[in-house]
Amino acid sequence: MLLWDQMVLGKTTTANAILNNPEYKKQGGSIIFNGEDITNMKTDEIARKGIFMSFQLPEEIPGVSVTNFLKYAKNKVTGKPVKIFEFKDELKKYMDELNMNPKNMERSLNVGFSGGEKKKNEILQMLVLNPKLAILDETDSGLDVDAIKTVSKGIEMFKNKDNAVLIITHNTKILRNLKVDYVHVLVDGKIVTTGKEELARKIEENGYAEYR
Repeated sequence: MLLWDQMVLGKTTTANAILNNPEYKKQGGSIIFNGEDITNMKTDEIARKGIFMSFQLPEEIPGVSVTNFLKYAKNKVTGKPVKIFEFKDELKKYMDELNMNPKNMERSLNVGFSGGEKKKNEILQMLVLNPKLAILDETDSGLDVDAIKTVSKGIEMFKNKDNAVLIITHNTKILRNLKVDYVHVLVDGKIVTTGKEELARKIEENGYAEYR
């Protein structure tokens, strides 16, 4: 399932609440994932349940290579040892598909990466970790047309009938290369309308006035 949310207010807050970011305090309600209440689980526990989030501004981690970061993350998420040679082959295959420089495998995570390289690296993480739900928080922001196409390609490679993608964005450029199942409009923390791709095009043309 592929969802696209055009969120006016609370988009990143909602995503961080799902992952139980300690910087955010939930006032009430419950978060149910696959029939299980994950409201008060720790972030790492939620990740092991199969939820992934890419960030609008990915963090740089000096001294930790892309390969080692992903190897450690995959081990923690799956609970299984990672076979390094098979893992590197998998990594290289995905990087080729995303038009990423293979030398980035041994570079410190996001350090010195361009904005486009950082966003592609987030999609690479999603492909390697293979979550049940991927939340992409403005992954397309600041990207040129070619980079958006590459990110869209990675999303298409990932999504299938057994997983879901929630795309949070302010514009519809990324939709030109994707087929979304639902469009939700969130205003003041509440979903005010839901539709198909036509709703996204309508908002792009007319704005949000009728939903406020």
